[in-house]
Amino acid sequence: MSQARTAIVTGGARGIGRGCALALARQGFDIALVDLLAEDMQRTRGEIEALGRRALCFEADTSDFARAAAIAGEVQAAFGRIDFLLNNAGRSQPKGILEIAEEEFDRTIAINLKSCFNYIHAVAPVMMAQGGGRIASISSLNALSGGVTAAVSRFAYATAKAGILGMTRALAKELGPNIIINAICPGLIETELPKNHVITERGAQLAREGIALGRVGKVDDVAQMVVFLATSEPCFITGQHFVVDGFQYHV
Repeated sequence: MSQARTAIVTGGARGIGRGCALALARQGFDIALVDLLAEDMQRTRGEIEALGRRALCFEADTSDFARAAAIAGEVQAAFGRIDFLLNNAGRSQPKGILEIAEEEFDRTIAINLKSCFNYIHAVAPVMMAQGGGRIASISSLNALSGGVTAAVSRFAYATAKAGILGMTRALAKELGPNIIINAICPGLIETELPKNHVITERGAQLAREGIALGRVGKVDDVAQMVVFLATSEPCFITGQHFVVDGFQYHV
């Protein structure tokens, strides 16, 4: 019997991370979740196990370099290999350049960008030793647009998410051909998180006036792209970013 494929999903407790973890589990992956939201993460673990897959939970700050290395070691020890890494952990930052404090900027970069470095650095040796692997990182449409009109995507967030695209292109060259690495740029995505009237009103306005497909994105829209990047065979795609936004032409 062939060994099951395995994946690490950062920020996997809820939202896009949860949806992607469940979609990967349905494709036969055992999943290691990394998040600070312990209760939500345990709930997602139960959903993965209900699909007949193994699941591990690691309560951790993804900006912690040493913790990332330790988690990768524990996942390898438990599962035997690491086939796929999804860098999904992120945090919004609505403050502009004249409002933001240095520590707030640093924290935005640490959670959204440095976390990707931490986990890629941790899993790359494992993937190289086993003959290959795949990595996908969740960037944002704001990396391309600057996100000037969205409350969650002012300059620090957009800067960090744009850094993911540069990292992806550079590491595709450095880690290829053994490791395939790509990025995903979601537009406005509706999750199971509590909705406020600002998001609801903005989503409705965009759907009416600025999204070609006439609706706000769903978690499954992103998850399907993640599954494609994790499983497609053959795969002649690396160093790329994929926009999942229904063609959001008014941002």
